[in-house]
Amino acid sequence: MPESDLFTLNSPCHRPSIQPYCDRVRQMVSAERFAHIERVAVLAETIARSNGFRPDEVRAVGLAAVLHDAARELGHEELLRLAPPECEVERAHPMAVHGRASRALAASWGVTDERVLDAISGHVFGVAVHNRVGMAVYIADVSEPGRGVNEDIRDMAMDNLLRAYQRAVDSKVRYLRDKGKAVHPVTLRVYEQIRHAT
Repeated sequence: MPESDLFTLNSPCHRPSIQPYCDRVRQMVSAERFAHIERVAVLAETIARSNGFRPDEVRAVGLAAVLHDAARELGHEELLRLAPPECEVERAHPMAVHGRASRALAASWGVTDERVLDAISGHVFGVAVHNRVGMAVYIADVSEPGRGVNEDIRDMAMDNLLRAYQRAVDSKVRYLRDKGKAVHPVTLRVYEQIRHAT
């Protein structure tokens, strides 16, 4: 069975408690984007289980991953309506707010678990190191197999969540700096925090 079929088979979208959210997101994004979302959800839950997350944390990870890109394909005007820019990076690059916009959508759909909401908004710029749910989603988003990159981070995450997260954030900051692009203030804060945590 192809790896893509295995991912779909293990998708949290098959669970009655998560399926309605999957249906909403599927209507808002392209088939390619939804396939990415499902791969992230399956990988994030796998990472969570490998790191001994409790069942309620695994569910939070799966739900956050399903919702993380809900707003990813909205127009700039709608993105900024849902998540008004908070800094110059966001004003210059409206797509940068899609995590917070996705959080706003999730909240409007009845999601109240702060772990889920924080992981959704934090998948773009990073989360605090005590946020295990957010770290699992962040790592899965940057390393899911469909991206074809960061396999080392994906492998590391199976037994050392914090170290994998550190490498993922470090890689993002280095990439942006090498390209001469601005690094979001939240990412810089997470980057500094994580350097002192390991």
